[in-house]
Amino acid sequence: MLATPEIVTDAVLPIRVADRVSRWLRDVPLYRGRSVAAQPLALISPGEFAHLSFITKQDIRRGFPGNFLHDKGSLENLIERGLVELEHTSGTSEERTPLLMGRGWWAEQERRALKLNVTAAKVLAKNAEARRVTISSPVCSGDICYTGVPSREERTLGSALFLSLTRLPFLWSEHDLARMAAEAVDWQPEFLDVDPVYGVLFALYCEREGIQLPSLRFIICTYEFVSVVHRRILQRVFGVPVLDLYGSTETGHLLMEDEKGWMRPSLETAYLEVINPDQNGVGELVVTTLTNEYMPLIGYRIGDLVQKQVHGTDISYTVHGRFIDAVNTAGECRVTTLQIDNYFEKLNGLIHYQLARHGASKWVLRLVPDRTPPMPAEVDTLRGEIQDLLETEDLTIQMVKLVMPEKSGKFRLVYPGQ
Repeated sequence: MLATPEIVTDAVLPIRVADRVSRWLRDVPLYRGRSVAAQPLALISPGEFAHLSFITKQDIRRGFPGNFLHDKGSLENLIERGLVELEHTSGTSEERTPLLMGRGWWAEQERRALKLNVTAAKVLAKNAEARRVTISSPVCSGDICYTGVPSREERTLGSALFLSLTRLPFLWSEHDLARMAAEAVDWQPEFLDVDPVYGVLFALYCEREGIQLPSLRFIICTYEFVSVVHRRILQRVFGVPVLDLYGSTETGHLLMEDEKGWMRPSLETAYLEVINPDQNGVGELVVTTLTNEYMPLIGYRIGDLVQKQVHGTDISYTVHGRFIDAVNTAGECRVTTLQIDNYFEKLNGLIHYQLARHGASKWVLRLVPDRTPPMPAEVDTLRGEIQDLLETEDLTIQMVKLVMPEKSGKFRLVYPGQ
């Protein structure tokens, strides 16, 4: 499937993008033969990306690392010389994918994204090594992977302390949570870096026990889609800005929530396109990375749905969630995770939820209640709204104590089925 010419209009990027893409089309084995027909490589521009085929995780895996490395030497030699790092995606939606990045690249691109928010930028300007606490699946984050029981020292990487020891946050014991809270208090972080569900369950423990983090300045939610349900609890407990940081392990962080609530693109990190937009302008995000010379991605279908907004000379994006989590209704309308999540904006009393289709038309909505659950009438109203949205009359609501994650440790809010 090919992009449409009108999607590539960001005026600040063409020269830089054209230079890199032309070179990578020539030098990187994966892209050889994908140049624009009848055009010299030196003349390629973003407007001509419409003539290039997209790549996916399968293309990254096929022939890795030889499909990216050309004259840079073997992977073993590059690792031995300390020039690169080898990571993997979490494997939530498909097989884990190997990734190659220059040493220090992850921290650099993250720093660029964080500085798009005034609050985060001020903290980092005052202290570039501001302390953070990371609470996410220990199976794999951007910086550290483990499956055993490492010590606190082994979970400390520079100014970051990783708290989680298991990928089952709903099953954390009081002992687990007490240990995490004690470590966080002692570490005195200036910000939290959380997977939303993990962060919420940690926050609720702090709330029950009256534990405070006075050094805290903001919270970033990343790793997966952040629901209004999660954001509300994090703000209630910690009383600091809760900011959405969007990206992926393979591309780096692409969008950062600013002080207006806009998701601003990190233009130094990647060039973004929106393809196959629906009647609301919601389409698939395609990414061309600009700073990872060891594994450049040209026209990478990241697997998420976004909506682009233009505010005069500024650009922002609204993240709608995973493409595979979108629902196709009987009336052939696409409903995204964000559109479903919007109905939880006015419903208090929840920790988490999961909506799943069983068979052709039967839906089950599992709600994990907070300390004060929503009133029955409020739940009935929600049922009617969701049924109308999904064009179904068969929606069962269940109050449950927990929801299990994917094998990666991540939580999908919507399972659309077949």
